[in-house]
Amino acid sequence: MTVFNLRNVKLRTGEQFREVVEVQLEPLVLGGQEYLPVPAEAPAELTITKANSGTLYELEFAVRLHGPCFRCLRDAVLELPIEATEYQANDPAGDEELESPYVADDTLDLSAWARDAIALELPEKILHSADCAGLCPVCGKDLNDEPHSHDEVKGDARWAALEALKEQL
Repeated sequence: MTVFNLRNVKLRTGEQFREVVEVQLEPLVLGGQEYLPVPAEAPAELTITKANSGTLYELEFAVRLHGPCFRCLRDAVLELPIEATEYQANDPAGDEELESPYVADDTLDLSAWARDAIALELPEKILHSADCAGLCPVCGKDLNDEPHSHDEVKGDARWAALEALKEQL
């Protein structure tokens, strides 16, 4: 877990602090599948800007995730540029919109912030290629390797009475 000690940064209004920090990236579990960041530590540019009413935090880095394709379970690699911004008000007065969950006790939790930023940048489905055909729902074979179709599957005989009623209507 990577944390940044905010006590080391003394800024006045309008001033900015920039530093490249190594952020430890945690694996993501999505749909029961694990996606590993490679490398496990990424260089990130942290920018802290002091404003009149609070502090603006910015984090920029690139991540490469390895894990299974949603459709066919082949290895998929996803490269994402991450740009995250957080704001912490000097006096949030109970308004959670003005508080950052990553700032606590003069520390900034960079690993948790990076994990959440990666999760927000993920596409709806992680695919090994945009035209992935997936797995056959009947036999389970990879349709990318063996494109095929099956003859129409007969329905369950227990539904025959309902099927006959449907044809009458």
